[in-house]
Amino acid sequence: MQVWKDYQDKNKDRFLGELMTLLRIPSVSARSEHKPDMKTCAEAVRAALLEAGADKATIFATDGHPIVYGEKIIDPAKPTILVYGHYDVQPPDPLELWHSGPFEPVVKDGRLYARGSADDKGQVHMHIKAFETMVRTGTLTCNVKFIIEGEEEVGSPNLGKFVENRAPLLACDVVLISDTSMLSLETPSIDVGLRGLSYIEVTVTGPNRDLHSGVYGGAIGNPVTTLAEMIASMHDAHGRVNIPGFYEDVKELPGAERAELARAPFDEAAYKTDLGVAALWGEEGYSTNERTGIRPTLEVNGMWGGYTGEGAKTVLPSKAYAKISCRLVPDQKSAKITELLLNHLRKIAPPYVTVEAHEHHGGDPYITPVDSIEYKAASKAMETTFGKTPIPMRGGGSIPITALFEKTLQVKVVLLGFGLDSDNLHSPNEKFDLANYYKGIETIPWFHQYFAEMKAQK
Repeated sequence: MQVWKDYQDKNKDRFLGELMTLLRIPSVSARSEHKPDMKTCAEAVRAALLEAGADKATIFATDGHPIVYGEKIIDPAKPTILVYGHYDVQPPDPLELWHSGPFEPVVKDGRLYARGSADDKGQVHMHIKAFETMVRTGTLTCNVKFIIEGEEEVGSPNLGKFVENRAPLLACDVVLISDTSMLSLETPSIDVGLRGLSYIEVTVTGPNRDLHSGVYGGAIGNPVTTLAEMIASMHDAHGRVNIPGFYEDVKELPGAERAELARAPFDEAAYKTDLGVAALWGEEGYSTNERTGIRPTLEVNGMWGGYTGEGAKTVLPSKAYAKISCRLVPDQKSAKITELLLNHLRKIAPPYVTVEAHEHHGGDPYITPVDSIEYKAASKAMETTFGKTPIPMRGGGSIPITALFEKTLQVKVVLLGFGLDSDNLHSPNEKFDLANYYKGIETIPWFHQYFAEMKAQK
């Protein structure tokens, strides 16, 4: 609608200024020293919802960080869209690699640089401003609810309980999430699936203390070396995860869907150049896009032990540590894979070390059917604003709450993301292209309209 575009064009500078204010709040959920900042950010999100036109907005305390809920009910008989997002962000480290302060937002070459700019404050803000657009122009076609949490970056430990306990409050016809990416403005896409997650931490212990590597080296098993060998054994020569039962429940993608995925343009040379690698690696028999979307993986996210400070210290360490995560695909279950992984590590440990391993968090994979009205409304909305039909893609990341939303609320989830894979999520110099930010604000109202129309025709 032209009225939407006119309102957005008139207020785009204000929209950006408000987003930058939100980005200045260091809402790092993983660090206890930022607990006051988390409360400040929750208050800011609540205020933004009320200013945009919500009838009410409430901050709910949890055992961790607060959850912000807001709503505007225009007619109980109309469809209800529940918007999910998160206001917490990843730690900014390593700070020395940032070109500007992570919580000092800067616009450069049409890109907004700051921690949280794309993941997920910027994309949450798109929904708030799209909502404001519809409210202020009197064109809201659906009831709208918001649930914006503060613990997504630490596994959403309290969100599941909140959703289950507050299911009547969150009752809706569809859950709309913008915490994913698209191929580009020139080649729009919609993620129709997310991989699940199994995340563990393992400790390998050898001797009861650090030892002199000259006095004891050659007689005592080194936990760091042992852990490295254990981890190396968890992939075979063909790039497959070498854990019995790991692929047992993997649902193979039909040929037609693989062909549709192959429509996405991919420049291998540019991909390697962007990442600074000379060659790619992965499971044999699959393309890069398939390896990062439709196939399960196992990765070491961190590994440490022994002396890592400046200079030399010749020790044989007592302990070694690693954080390991698996990305899962339909029909793998996080609980099952976690148990397989934990048991495998204990089984392959040699007798001269002991292994302690525990789960951090996890979540199951999720798929949005492309023949559903939820997906069709999103596809038509993007086609309206981009001028071309988006390609359905499988996202490589995980949003653990998606499967629980469908299970508890009995509705489908639509992943309408406007970020890019090159946005440096979880890395220094995170950015969000302003063109993508504004295109999101432009597209979201069309989803509301088309979803309402399709629901009425059903």
